[in-house]
Amino acid sequence: MRAPEYSGDPKELLESAVIENPHPFFARVRSQFPVARIGDTGVHMVSTWDGILEVLGREEDFSANLTGVLARGPAGQPSIFSFPPMEGARVIATADEPSHGVHRRLVKPRFASGRISELEPRVRAWARTALADWLKGDDGDFVPVSEIVPARVVGHLLGLPEGDAERHRAWAMMGGEILAGDVEPDGLRALAEETASMSAYLRLHLDASTAASPGSGQPSLLHLLKNAVDEGDLSRAEATGIAIVMFGAGGESTSALIGSAARLLAERPTLARRLREERALIPRFVEEVLRLEPPFKFHYRLVGRECELGDCELRPGDRLMLLWAAANRDPAVYDEPDALRLDRKYPKHHMSFGRGAHFCVGEQLARLEARIVIEEILDATTRFELDPDGHPAHVRSIFVRRLERLPILAI
Repeated sequence: MRAPEYSGDPKELLESAVIENPHPFFARVRSQFPVARIGDTGVHMVSTWDGILEVLGREEDFSANLTGVLARGPAGQPSIFSFPPMEGARVIATADEPSHGVHRRLVKPRFASGRISELEPRVRAWARTALADWLKGDDGDFVPVSEIVPARVVGHLLGLPEGDAERHRAWAMMGGEILAGDVEPDGLRALAEETASMSAYLRLHLDASTAASPGSGQPSLLHLLKNAVDEGDLSRAEATGIAIVMFGAGGESTSALIGSAARLLAERPTLARRLREERALIPRFVEEVLRLEPPFKFHYRLVGRECELGDCELRPGDRLMLLWAAANRDPAVYDEPDALRLDRKYPKHHMSFGRGAHFCVGEQLARLEARIVIEEILDATTRFELDPDGHPAHVRSIFVRRLERLPILAI
């Protein structure tokens, strides 16, 4: 049978109230239907833990290729914004096998546990500098801290000049804009122009890459990609595409995680005091932040052939939204799913880094960055709370769960 339509207004997913607090919406969808159709868009929300696991286990039916996204139409209704075919667009997260495996093997050595742990002193120094600048500032907005640390990390891993960090920060934060669902035509044109500038910059540094990141003995990601191009394993467009993905996947997602962690700490002074006293609980706190506020609320899958999911018939060209944010609060999986608890038996049991073949290659690095920033916040302050005169605000996006303003009082 045809998938049942979400019983509320299909426009609701794109409304400001849901973007600011999506969890009541996700809970309604999850409780009503395992698979819910969004109007006549051909997009279906998959919101339960078991439903998402089934999709991820059926790669022959559901492709990771990103060919279009849900967006607000001229009258505010949900519609599909289709992408034109582009060389280098299907890389890493949006590639299927065998290409996905090739891309993953190329970049994975740079994300090995030993090499990630070697970054800790550098990341800690960047976090201390960013926090010191923030504490000296006047407006109290924490977002510059949450953005600049991941941007510096991504630039370093790619082997890019550290002096370009602010440029890298801007590019990292625009990664999810095309998936935001509410970009006006002028915004799309500006995004296309900036993406072209980023591509040209990355191609230049790809061609000139050397064996190691600046100030490091480790091979840069750009150098690994350049070797793959020289050996015929990648096209130059694919190598550039992988570098672009690293900005959004490694920059924007980690910024979203750090911002959400800082907000939860600022909202809960008792929790902050406990973490000051019991630092060993910080990694568990990071996992609960990831579970409750996944940086990416969902990812798409493309239906490749006529098939069924549950009792619902799907057609080639339909799209699925795998709602990590809904599955992470599935009461069939978690006790007190909406509560932040530091005593969960399996703290890493969530979907915020995906699952299966497309599990995030940089998950250890994201955890490291978040832990370090939280430790440095607690070391640098004695009081850390939301500014009662300010209002936190999230980026207007159905896709990314990232704060664009986070006013905090700290001493």
